Amino acid sequence: MSTDRLKLPVEKLRWTCDPDQFEFTTTEDLPELEGTLGQARALASIDFGLGIRESGFNLFLAGEPGTGRSSTVKNILKKRAKEEPTPSDWVYVNNFKTPDLPIALALPAGKGSELEQDMRELISAVRSVIPKALDSKEYETNKATIVESYQEHNNELFSALETEAQDQGFALQRTVSGLVMVPQKEDRNFTQEEYEALPEEEKERISKIGQELTDKLNDVLRQVRENEKQTKDALAQLDRDLGNATVGHHLDPLREKYGDNPTVVEYLNTVQEDIIANLEDFKPQQPVQSPIPGLKLPRQEPSFERYQVNVFVDNHDAEGAPVVFEPNPTYSNLFGRTEHIMQMGGTATTNFTMIKPGALHKANGGYLIVDAREVLVNPYSWDALKRCIRSAEIKFEDPLEQYRFITIVSMKPEAIPLQAKIIMIGSPWIYYLLFHLEPDYRKFFKVKADFDSRIARTSEVIKDYALFVATHCKNEKLLPFDRSGVAGLIEYSARLVEDQNKLSSQFMEIADLIREASYWAGKDGSQVVDHDHVTRAIEQKIYRSNRIEERMQELFDDGTIMVDTDGAAVGQINGLAVMTVGDHTFGRPSRVTSRVWLGRAGMVNIEREVKLSGPIHDKGVLILTGYLGGKFAHDKPLSFSASICFEQNYEGVEGDSASSTELYCLLSAFSGLPVRQGIAVTGSVNQHGMVQPIGGVNYKIEGFYAVCKSRGLTGDQGVMIPASNERHLMLSDEVVQAVREGKFHIWSVSTIDEGIEILTGVPAGALQEDGSYPEGTVNFLVDRRLREMIESMKKFGSSGEKDEKKNGGTPAPALEGGQPS
Repeated sequence: MSTDRLKLPVEKLRWTCDPDQFEFTTTEDLPELEGTLGQARALASIDFGLGIRESGFNLFLAGEPGTGRSSTVKNILKKRAKEEPTPSDWVYVNNFKTPDLPIALALPAGKGSELEQDMRELISAVRSVIPKALDSKEYETNKATIVESYQEHNNELFSALETEAQDQGFALQRTVSGLVMVPQKEDRNFTQEEYEALPEEEKERISKIGQELTDKLNDVLRQVRENEKQTKDALAQLDRDLGNATVGHHLDPLREKYGDNPTVVEYLNTVQEDIIANLEDFKPQQPVQSPIPGLKLPRQEPSFERYQVNVFVDNHDAEGAPVVFEPNPTYSNLFGRTEHIMQMGGTATTNFTMIKPGALHKANGGYLIVDAREVLVNPYSWDALKRCIRSAEIKFEDPLEQYRFITIVSMKPEAIPLQAKIIMIGSPWIYYLLFHLEPDYRKFFKVKADFDSRIARTSEVIKDYALFVATHCKNEKLLPFDRSGVAGLIEYSARLVEDQNKLSSQFMEIADLIREASYWAGKDGSQVVDHDHVTRAIEQKIYRSNRIEERMQELFDDGTIMVDTDGAAVGQINGLAVMTVGDHTFGRPSRVTSRVWLGRAGMVNIEREVKLSGPIHDKGVLILTGYLGGKFAHDKPLSFSASICFEQNYEGVEGDSASSTELYCLLSAFSGLPVRQGIAVTGSVNQHGMVQPIGGVNYKIEGFYAVCKSRGLTGDQGVMIPASNERHLMLSDEVVQAVREGKFHIWSVSTIDEGIEILTGVPAGALQEDGSYPEGTVNFLVDRRLREMIESMKKFGSSGEKDEKKNGGTPAPALEGGQPS
């Protein structure tokens, strides 16, 4: 049976984008791309997540970097936010009752800065008006009248008391301990001797009168104190009237202006009360006397910061809802901070004017975009974000407070209600980690927008790709692409995903190629980028990264790594592997050998025995046992020993893409048929002998082609791949041209039988009704060898049993029923 039918024609080796399908001359003729290229599922999820307003329906944009997650959501929000209402301004003002608890006020957009300006003008006016009012003649007259009335009343009280005391023979005198009533004799005070010489009756009379006068003195002093309090109240009322007359005149327009906001009106009332209570602060301050002669101390002016307005969030220039992207979501960048000023002596001071907003405050009423990884790696950010979403408010908290032994007094500004849609962007790996390990995540981020790294190749998508190229060229002022250049770029996109029916949506890499191709076109002096420039950009990109590949190729060339590309050998075949070094991926052949012998050890995977094999590779080897059992043990037990090895392999082996290769090698070892060394093989296999698809097919083919090319192409060389991998072929132009010229071949197989025919040139042979295989076929030879091995094992077991009986020992166990381990 001819195997030529299994050779792939040139047309199937790659998909070629037809430049003639485009209607433009260069991308300068095209408009910019509107919307997103592909990603219908992600766009629908974003639209749902942004539209639903219930709590917890925040978004997580999952996808590989470069798939357009950030640019897509930013473009959507840019248009959407303009149609939404602009959120309120937020200001912080002083809490005159409790200064360490500043008050947050919400005002319509633009009113926050107006209030700040109004308060600045108010204090400026009050500082000018109050001193003038305090120095006015009317104020001084009213103040003097109150004081004089107080003094006159006091004089009347003391005069009446003194007159009564004189009539009783006493005098009111001031001593160190205060006012006292002192008995007198001939207009002078009694001496101690004179008082002691008086009769007891006189002493009692004087003492009685003195006690009565003292009681009256206490009554007078009580009245004086009440009068003093009334006078102070009168002076305070005078100041209050003055303040109301001066400050109220300036505050009344503000109360009217902000009358629809009760919280602002209440704040203005407290401002008026504080100004009136501190009128002395508005008087000119006297210079402080220096304790050192000749040294002038600076004049201590009272601070009026307490009347300032801290415009915390200002939306006066905003058009619609805010869209904030925070690239560095530290705790303070997200939730704000309170700044401090270091003074002499190392003391740090702060006040409500030093409260600064975070990204969450700026995005309030709109949208906040953050990178998931950055949020998770910054201490306290994730936990604080959850608390804000849960409580629907943004609180100023010291994240280190709970870890301190001593509580530090700090400001605790009033919390601000949170009404924002939070959008996190991260890889699928981070998404699944959060979903499974963070219970709160499911409560707060209920919408997932999944960005695929590949999109279906349709005519619409191809046109959008051209618009994408045009947009990048215009935005970054790059050289325009002609039709062939766009076609080459789209072909490279299909190569990235290794699928003729898909295109890559990792636009970061596509955009880089656009820039590089424009650079090489400029180096050539061209005004447009064509297919050759795109090809050169790809080649130069590979050249910058393929040093390791070239060094490995040298090892193949000088025979250090032993790989045959012509002739035939039994139990030896070329397998294919893919290596990734940083940003460069390439394929390389690897010799696989197998040996079989009498025994019952079964299949021995040398890589597994020395722990160089991964679990998937081990699984692939174990499947071979199932294939051999199903194929050849339907009428007999299997009893053999075999080894399989990747020669000159000193690193780990993983994956099952070499399982069919190992099976071909094993069949060759059993049958004794040599395998063509000019053919390299890849593909996994199942227990029924069906060849299954693998990854990296293009790299594997090109890797073996490079070795064959350096050794010299014979026209018989090529690679055998699974038929299910045909759609994944996007081979380089050089390999395609070699196939076109008959110097290299690609075979596509679906079963092990097809593959072994190509490798040996001998038919595989189908199972006949009598349970045998046609004579001369591969399967016949394998089956015969297995029978011969069983017979040999029986003879060995029988002779061993006779020897044991002759020697009186225990007979050796029969090996007929042994199964491969």
